[in-house]
Amino acid sequence: MFQPKTPAESRTFMTDLVLPSETNPLNNLFGGELLARMDRAASIAARRHSRRIVVTASVNHVAFNRAVPLGSVVTVEASVSRAFKSSMEIYLDVWVEDRESGSKSKANEAIYTFVAVDDTGSPVAVPPLVPETKLEKERFAAALRRKQLSLVLAGKLDPHDATELKALFV
Repeated sequence: MFQPKTPAESRTFMTDLVLPSETNPLNNLFGGELLARMDRAASIAARRHSRRIVVTASVNHVAFNRAVPLGSVVTVEASVSRAFKSSMEIYLDVWVEDRESGSKSKANEAIYTFVAVDDTGSPVAVPPLVPETKLEKERFAAALRRKQLSLVLAGKLDPHDATELKALFV
């Protein structure tokens, strides 16, 4: 059906400068502005993986660990961490460059879910994902646990029904 893909095939980097109109009264990047940047990077990664139209299904996790000051060079790195039937989990890392040394440090991270759709907006199948690196394998395994927990909490999955669990991911 589909050729499996690796996270590297979806990896997306978006680098931009933090401008005055994008900052709060403390001269740090608005959280909403960062969310929008992450959403754009995640959508590109999901589209690269699926080669379909993609829509944001959820923002599963966001950690604003460090403020991003005015004038900073910010890079959002996104890649598919797991593919399910029609949905894809996208893991994002946000890096900020030191102005003087140019070294990058991780400032924030997030996890988004996207769904691939056809021209009418109906979900369509996506290729499986084959993680390669240690980090990709860790994120791949954790994505399944997050998906299962989300479905249990939504009442869409009985955690004691092994058949139901298996059917979700085949």
